[in-house]
Amino acid sequence: MSFSIEVPGEANPLSVQTLYHTLTSASSTDPQQIKSATLQLQNWEKQPGYYSSLQTIFLDTSLPVEVRYLCIIQLKNGIDRYWRKTAPNAIKKDEKNQIRGRCIESGMKEPDARLALQNALMVAKIIRHEYPLDWPGAISAIVSNLRLASQSIHNTMELARALTILLEAIKELSTARIQRTRASLQAAAVEVLQVLGKIYFDKVQTWTSFFRHGGDDEGGAIDSIEQSLVALRVLRRLLIAGWDFPNRSPEVQHVWVLLINHFHDMLSLAADGSSSLHKSVQLLVEKHLRQIAKLHLNLAKNHPAGFVLLPGSTQLISAYWSLIARLGETFGSHALAGFGGQNGKDKDADDSDVPIMEYLGLKGLLLLRECVKMVFNPAQTFKYQQAQDKDEKARSRELIKGDLLTEDFAQATMQTLMTQFFVLRPQDLREWEEQPEEWERREEGEDDIWEFSIRSCAEKLFLELMLNYKVQLVPKLLSVFGNVAYKATQNTNVFLKDSVYGAIGLGAAVLEDEIDFNSFLNETLAREVQADQPGYNILRRRIAVVLGKWLPVKDGLDRPLVYQIFQHLLDKQDPLNDMVVRITAGRQLKNIISPFEFTIEGFRPYCATVLGHLMALIEEVELGETKLALLSTLSTLVQSVEDGIVPFADHIISLLPPLWEQAGTEFLMKQSILGILSSLMLSMKGNSRKYHSLIIPLIDSSVDINSETRIYLLDDAMDLWATVLQQTPAAGIADVVPLVPHLFPMLEVGSETLRRALEITETYVYLAPSQMLASFSFFLPSFVGLLEHGKREATGLVLAIVDRAIQSALKLGGKDTLTTLASQLLQFNLLQTIVAGLRGAHEAHESSGPNRSKTWLDVLVETDYLSILSRLTLASPHLFLDALQAAVPNEEFNVTIKWLLSEWFGHLDNVSHPEKKKLSCLALTALLQTGQPWIILHLQELMAIWTETALDLYDEPDSTEADCLVYKDARSLEGEDETAEKEGERKDLQLLLVDPVHQLDLKRFIRSQLECAISASGGIEVFQAEWLVNVDADVLQDFGKLGIM
Repeated sequence: MSFSIEVPGEANPLSVQTLYHTLTSASSTDPQQIKSATLQLQNWEKQPGYYSSLQTIFLDTSLPVEVRYLCIIQLKNGIDRYWRKTAPNAIKKDEKNQIRGRCIESGMKEPDARLALQNALMVAKIIRHEYPLDWPGAISAIVSNLRLASQSIHNTMELARALTILLEAIKELSTARIQRTRASLQAAAVEVLQVLGKIYFDKVQTWTSFFRHGGDDEGGAIDSIEQSLVALRVLRRLLIAGWDFPNRSPEVQHVWVLLINHFHDMLSLAADGSSSLHKSVQLLVEKHLRQIAKLHLNLAKNHPAGFVLLPGSTQLISAYWSLIARLGETFGSHALAGFGGQNGKDKDADDSDVPIMEYLGLKGLLLLRECVKMVFNPAQTFKYQQAQDKDEKARSRELIKGDLLTEDFAQATMQTLMTQFFVLRPQDLREWEEQPEEWERREEGEDDIWEFSIRSCAEKLFLELMLNYKVQLVPKLLSVFGNVAYKATQNTNVFLKDSVYGAIGLGAAVLEDEIDFNSFLNETLAREVQADQPGYNILRRRIAVVLGKWLPVKDGLDRPLVYQIFQHLLDKQDPLNDMVVRITAGRQLKNIISPFEFTIEGFRPYCATVLGHLMALIEEVELGETKLALLSTLSTLVQSVEDGIVPFADHIISLLPPLWEQAGTEFLMKQSILGILSSLMLSMKGNSRKYHSLIIPLIDSSVDINSETRIYLLDDAMDLWATVLQQTPAAGIADVVPLVPHLFPMLEVGSETLRRALEITETYVYLAPSQMLASFSFFLPSFVGLLEHGKREATGLVLAIVDRAIQSALKLGGKDTLTTLASQLLQFNLLQTIVAGLRGAHEAHESSGPNRSKTWLDVLVETDYLSILSRLTLASPHLFLDALQAAVPNEEFNVTIKWLLSEWFGHLDNVSHPEKKKLSCLALTALLQTGQPWIILHLQELMAIWTETALDLYDEPDSTEADCLVYKDARSLEGEDETAEKEGERKDLQLLLVDPVHQLDLKRFIRSQLECAISASGGIEVFQAEWLVNVDADVLQDFGKLGIM
């Protein structure tokens, strides 16, 4: 037995020998050795010489491949982390030079292809960092090696390695965003193209000659075809990234013409050689075609004008169209054999006899779409354009429009797309039966797969042609549509109908005023959806899709008939309503019930049946994405039918827990379930309490700060939480109070859920005032932090909560409870923060000049600050004065009250909110109860405020009616909220009834407080002689018009 002592990494000095032994341990199968070696390597990676030592070991081809592979991976990853000069523990310059000086040559001679690829990736990363400033000769060095390797007839390995290095380098440089790097690549592009182009064309000539005419060197031909493929991959990227205007380069034009010729030759070779070429060679030829097709499409996307103006491009597009037309002849299905259980003999057959043709056909469709975009929707750029650039763009558009996108071509394209590429294929029919959910998801899902699907791409191209050639194409389409739609009984070609109806669905936005869709719906679709002939499930699916496209854009349709159709399509008892039909109907139902014109009255007769079918379908499907789509429909249905969902609530709720468990880590589904619950709670209103036992734990687990699911479900759970609170009746408030502690972590500055958490906190104050006041001290530290941080939105919500807390305290326990709350506001410095903010605002308003004081309080925040003081003053002027003295203990009270009243009166001109202005007016008036000179001194300001506020609140100055903000009873609040359906809203309205702003008539309150002041001063004669005499005559006259005294 042997014992080993694990030495800390710092204790082992770095050397090539110790590094080799550590790498050997790291590549072993012993977990303990791997762990120890990994820690050692992590400690060494910050030491000078580590990465050059890795390269030294990698260069020794006699060492085990596993160790060398680990070396190059470590080196490649280290370049990502430590090559930049500004990186912590960056690799030193001398070590960089050593690595850089050996990387290209070692890659050229590396016998192992896997290691050579990793070395090439490493070289490319270095070039990305170093070229052109620190390694200006990088590309030239690769090209020189490439040239030398190409001149050697027998050393094919070095040529392959050089091509691989160049490929990875061009890949890296072509994705660089720094203009200097791209400009340097473009400067070297001509040199690279000359060498690379010669290699490519020589190799192509070698292997095409061998496979067409035969020869003795089969191995050389295989090497040539592999090397030409790598060279072509480099050419593809170089031609895109190496020139901003490829059409202006003679070198590019020459290569372009030769590549077009190669495209035609290789296409012919691939077609003719499918029986004579070996399968591996056939595959390599097809890979060449794929690379050239990618080049065509990428050039059209990145340099549209340049693509069109290159020689032979319009003929190339025409050749693609010819290929597409030939492909269309064999693309779709023409019989129902093997579908619907009629004939199963072809179930395992492969209808992709010519996959390269399909690939090229798809690229051709994408290329045509780029041409349409080029003409009708050219890409906009902020880059400065020379006159030549603008001229080339204009010429390219005219060339495409005049030579290619003619009216005849557009009509032929539309006809071909609709009748050949919209048709379902035998493979589609097999997958329909064997994998219905997966097939439906690909066809109707939200995935952006149209660039990889011939039919989806054909649909995109069809729609763009319809939009841009409406006048020319609509009559042609209507003619075809009329022959199919209104002769439905004579025409039983299901595939033709499916494709034509699909075209009508795609063109809904274009055709809405051209087709009498209501007649089509009643006379054709309603009959065909009931037909039970073989294959008509294809039409049923299509009808669901067409209705889902038309109903949102067409007014006046027979909606009850549409609801009947969907009720029928969702019925599992009908044999033709297979899984695909029902899932499609369930998905499209969302579009049927979403439009603005939807009314519950028209849908109510079908609601029960449709909802039952939909929920059964959700339980039946297995694919997560399909469940998610159907749950989205269910959520929309719950929202749309509102209280009509109540009879089905129990069934829906019973469905959700199993789905929640099945979802596991599928958080999108859990988010959807939470959304459905929110909609359901809104519809259930007060009856939602019976589901609290299910919902509260879901909210609890989703918002818990220690929950792993919190990051995914928090937003949806917060929405559900807020909805549950709003709908919870008074008797059920105890159910939701245990969730309150989850709010505390959300009330921190910078929290993403801060606004939502504050809104929920405010709702809790409405619904559970006694419980919230008992725990209010736990909220106050966070509130103070938010006030000090000074964000307007958060400040407004915090002060609204404190405002409601003050009102609730007064309502619940009177002055005693309010005194306790005021003590807490002082204990946690909230009142001190408010007073300090107002003091800062006062100093800023009183100062001027370049060195004037500044305040962070804006008008709205200062209004909210004064509203809090107003609440305390109205409740008890003496309590307010005591709290004010406690908030500013180091300042004489007369000084404090002087600047505060000055700021308060001065700010009222900026208060535009009627309720808050009246609140401040009432509070300042209430201070007259004290009979103190410091308030009576402001009698003129008081009379001015009284007059101004009264004029806003009364129809006539001398009116004897209560002001317009006074609510006598709940009926007076109908104008505020006619529904008040939510429990929280009802309680809020009850709180408004006892709010002094809505309870006290302004004139009566002024009269009572003024009488108190007169009495305290010794009577009316003393009051007039000492105070009223100082009021301006005009102010006094205006006040007198109110009829208060």
